[in-house]
Amino acid sequence: MTEQQQQVFHLPDVGEGLTEAEIVKWRVRPGDSVSVNQIIVEIETAKAVVELPCPYAGSIQALHVPEGEIVPVGSPIVTILVTAKADERGPILVGYGVKSDHEVHRRPRKSGSHQNPASTTTNTARTKPLVRKLAKELGVQLDSVTPTGVGDVITRADVLSLSQNSQVAKQAVTPVGGDNRQPVLGVQRAMADAMVRSAFTAPHVTEWVEVDVSRTLDLVTKLRANAAYEGIRVTPLTIVAAAVIHAVKKYPRINSTWVESSQGADIVTHRDVHLGIAADTPRGLLVPSVKAAGAMELPVLARSIHALIETARAGRSTPTDLTGGTITITNVGVFGVDGGTPIINPGESAILAMGRILDRPWVVDGAIVVRPIVQLSFSFDHRVIDGALGSRALVSMANFLTNPAVEKLMARATE
Repeated sequence: MTEQQQQVFHLPDVGEGLTEAEIVKWRVRPGDSVSVNQIIVEIETAKAVVELPCPYAGSIQALHVPEGEIVPVGSPIVTILVTAKADERGPILVGYGVKSDHEVHRRPRKSGSHQNPASTTTNTARTKPLVRKLAKELGVQLDSVTPTGVGDVITRADVLSLSQNSQVAKQAVTPVGGDNRQPVLGVQRAMADAMVRSAFTAPHVTEWVEVDVSRTLDLVTKLRANAAYEGIRVTPLTIVAAAVIHAVKKYPRINSTWVESSQGADIVTHRDVHLGIAADTPRGLLVPSVKAAGAMELPVLARSIHALIETARAGRSTPTDLTGGTITITNVGVFGVDGGTPIINPGESAILAMGRILDRPWVVDGAIVVRPIVQLSFSFDHRVIDGALGSRALVSMANFLTNPAVEKLMARATE
């Protein structure tokens, strides 16, 4: 590489086999100076918002994709006037940048398609599922559309411009009767696909139990006052997470994955507990996971859960954070809901929903008293976990919160 050479940076696959991403925010503008590994752009994949570092040092010549545009992996996104050799600045981070001989392979068009003789790119044009759906609704043949999007992608505007029915096209993009039509993209699309895939591939069974969590709330109060937990946000969810881990250690099969292969099906029981925590974020529902949660002491677990949720809400979760979970907790109680039938995350076999904690009449030693009660709802894949095992695991979690395991933790907290 010679001095002052222009170098085009293509959208990389950030290590998860993704095919496209949205340009969320440019951190640079044409004319800005950049250094190797300086963050230049934020992209949103189907799993996370990812910050991309620059693989070159130099100055920004041109930004090829505007913010809000979705482009396929391998598309040129920025041109840099390089002022230093990349190999003099150390290796590029794994997963970023592309090789100099990188070639984007695209699906060829069907033969006999209507092409613009002046265009040399229509044979490799592609489009997104939403645009393909729009074309079908408007009766537009995609083979007759000349792509104008970055990377020879057919855009929504391309389809509408060729539509023979302008009124239908207008209705497709203009709200009718006050309705607001929005495309389903990014994390929301990935979540929807995952939930549908899970619901129609794994036979769900949901059981629930109501639990007196008086001792759990006592424990939370004592932990918050204990010097060992200073600066750590301890909540009832922390103790519920400990209860799930306790149940996994007693019944390891609830921490499993059903795997299909050409030779048949296998059940993989995981050695480590990668505990998923469903988080409500501005980008939708995300489920980052605490890796190796089963080996953590309670203070570390509490800190890890809080940090994971805050990172997700700030939009900084990585693809690694959002993959690899083995069992999940969702706290629907924060929305004022008592319980529900949670859908299992793909790749897992069980999920626990924690409802709101309410003071309710409860029978204790033959007398009716008021106690804080929570409903636990446990959904599991019946191919992996039968009713007996699911019931035992749920009762184990309830017992943990009601008495024995919690008392042990109380003793540790006051030592």
